[in-house]
Amino acid sequence: MLLGAIGVLSLIFAAVRCLTIGLTAVPMYMLFVLNFVFYYLGLVVAAFVFLIVVSYVVDPEKEQEKDSPFYRWVIGLYVEVLIQLLRVRIHTEGLEKVPEDRRFLLVCNHQFVADPGILLHCFRRSQLAFISKKENRNLFCIGRLMHRILCQELDREDDRQALKVILKCIQILKEDKASIAVFPEGGTNHDELLYPFRPGVFKIAQKANVPIVVCTLKNTRPIIKNGLRLKKTDVQLHLIAVIAPEELKGKTTVEVSALVHQMMADDLGPDLVATI
Repeated sequence: MLLGAIGVLSLIFAAVRCLTIGLTAVPMYMLFVLNFVFYYLGLVVAAFVFLIVVSYVVDPEKEQEKDSPFYRWVIGLYVEVLIQLLRVRIHTEGLEKVPEDRRFLLVCNHQFVADPGILLHCFRRSQLAFISKKENRNLFCIGRLMHRILCQELDREDDRQALKVILKCIQILKEDKASIAVFPEGGTNHDELLYPFRPGVFKIAQKANVPIVVCTLKNTRPIIKNGLRLKKTDVQLHLIAVIAPEELKGKTTVEVSALVHQMMADDLGPDLVATI
């Protein structure tokens, strides 16, 4: 969308410039091409500067109580640009199961840093707010933008702070502010394998009385490498199941964790499941 708009504007500006400049020693088609390149690069730079400005006016120390439609729109816009530039083709299955009348807890395996962007792109209407490790706050622009869409920073070494994050996510769900997304493995792995879960995150769904949307991602790890080589990357996103709140009653978080892990393992296949 953004790159398309930049292309159209560049064509219009280049055409207007050629029509108003009059006769020159340079052939008209050459002048048009040069002007198009000039305006295109200028608009790309302007879009990059805009992203920096809107992210750096965010105060990451100020607690956010409301989801920002503007910042969610900005994130969606630039995620789409990255997907286009890196030549990612996303193949989805099961998205028709996404609950549209209530909030939910989305859980997914975690293969690469691009995974949140893929999920935000595919679940645009669901207002996902991620539980993210606190180190992501320092990521260029990303940390500040995530802060404005109710993403919660998790200190994996501080159990007390982790409990506060879980309680905050329960509040967000109960107050219908956003749906929560989490990678229950607890971080990005050095390979594409599915590792054991941290079961505490499933307490969010039980206490908030919301469904659990179980997803898997495949082949996100080569996105950057393939993109730099101008190769396409085919990514698979499967929505395996939606577990209703009623199915969680009477189960411990460990039991729910084991159930969801088995669902993901069955979908990914034995070659993508770590043996520990």
